[in-house]
Amino acid sequence: METNELKFLLTLLGCANYRSPLSAKVFDSFKGKDKICRDLGDRELVDFSREIASVKILPPGQALLKLESAQIPLVDKEHKVLEKISKASGKITPSQIKMSSLKAAEKETILTALDERGLIEAENKITRTKAEVWLTQRGLEYLRDDYYPKGKAIISLDLLNNYLGLLRKSLHNKPSEEPTISISPIVKIVNLTDEEILQTIQKLDRELGTDNYLPIFHLRQKLQPPLSRDELDKALYRLEEADQIELSTLAEPRDYTPEQVDAGISQISGGPLFFITTS
Repeated sequence: METNELKFLLTLLGCANYRSPLSAKVFDSFKGKDKICRDLGDRELVDFSREIASVKILPPGQALLKLESAQIPLVDKEHKVLEKISKASGKITPSQIKMSSLKAAEKETILTALDERGLIEAENKITRTKAEVWLTQRGLEYLRDDYYPKGKAIISLDLLNNYLGLLRKSLHNKPSEEPTISISPIVKIVNLTDEEILQTIQKLDRELGTDNYLPIFHLRQKLQPPLSRDELDKALYRLEEADQIELSTLAEPRDYTPEQVDAGISQISGGPLFFITTS
């Protein structure tokens, strides 16, 4: 990790709820802070407020427009936006999609929906006004558990204090461990490898017919125990970092019980990570 990226993360640690406007004075000394945000965002250590910079139509979108109007599964405004994008020779900015009846916020919502359906490809960027940035749960865990600094760097005591605050908070939240007495002379030790966890995900997806969108609560029911919740969460993060799975959020929590939603992996901002997709 570059020194300026580390300083950026440590600066966020000192902000309320690990969140701040990108225009705040604490970031004035960072050169190229937008690039730092994007690079850290690509590694899912931070997230930030986004807006769509450009879009282009994809083959599924072109194919859909060739259907009869009655067969197109889009509302009228979505259909018109998709048509306008299809007429562009390449990428097109949202401001180039001219529809007098469509406000900017509604246009953004439609473009996001078309992107999620795989009809267009949307390129995102940091919002131009009132941009905010925040540490993700993965960013916190990375600093606390996985980051091993090497080499030399000048870090201010204020930033060091932010890091110590994270460690102290983690220690205070850790439940005290009391000595246990083993009654049975037979102890069963179960060590599941990441590969075995991946195979379990694929097997559950086939058995339950979840079309490569396995809700995490099914995996918890299968693997907890022998794994703890934290052990399983960390294993899923490792699989995602190895590009073997992808974790995604839940858009419609009303389709599931509160207990099933709580089984997801909570994040500082946005809904919990809920679905597992294998690569």
